[in-house]
Amino acid sequence: MTLRATAAAAVLAATALLGLAPLAAAAPGGPVPQPEAATAEHRAAATKAAAAPDTLATLSRFFAREGKVSLAAAQPRIEGEAIPVNHLSPDFVAGRAGASVARLEFLASQAVSSDGQQAALWTARTETGWQVVNIATGDDEFRYARLGAERLPGGTVFREPQIDAWYVAGGGRVLPLDEDGIRAVGAGGASLDGYRARVAAAYGDKLPGSAYAARGVAGGYAEPAEAVAVAEAAGTPVEVVAESAAALALGGAGLLALRRRAVMA
Repeated sequence: MTLRATAAAAVLAATALLGLAPLAAAAPGGPVPQPEAATAEHRAAATKAAAAPDTLATLSRFFAREGKVSLAAAQPRIEGEAIPVNHLSPDFVAGRAGASVARLEFLASQAVSSDGQQAALWTARTETGWQVVNIATGDDEFRYARLGAERLPGGTVFREPQIDAWYVAGGGRVLPLDEDGIRAVGAGGASLDGYRARVAAAYGDKLPGSAYAARGVAGGYAEPAEAVAVAEAAGTPVEVVAESAAALALGGAGLLALRRRAVMA
């Protein structure tokens, strides 16, 4: 497959809202729901997509975009197997019986360049199989997965994208993994019920079907000048979502400043 960022892919990032379907392909037939859990088969397919020649070629351009390394010298590699990335679940926020605190949003593969730059390849199930749909700088997904496993073995690591906070949940507790999480629930964490009360108060009136969503607030995206510069540096005719002007927000709860990212389709 030819990996190139398109306006449709940018819309994909904007519609990856916790209040809508999980991250899915920007395909002619519409979004494709993601699986509830990442099976070994899903991980293998996502890892294969991340290591495809076209993906590695795009990664070379991505890592070379700011002149830190030359295109020829980037030599990106994929390390390890794809991991699941969970986000706060709108069903949990809405208080639906039996709802888990988080749901699978996409799988992430870790990419590293020859000069040590790191990026996360977000991979989603599409109508034609598992495909890379986004590149994000840094290693957040993998770092917090490791930290969560250390702090609460067997727990569920997840992100609350509205405030860019990471947590691990288990045993009726939600423990913070970063400073944003600490500001939200305190260094000692919160009970699961206490955490739900907080997110329900913050986002309960912004879920799909709410007046907030009906006003058309949810789902917009922008293209900062830096995003366009990154796209042009990559050498592809792209629409880019950068510094997360297309923030992943629960039902459009708000835009969020995250990491630079180039969206691919």
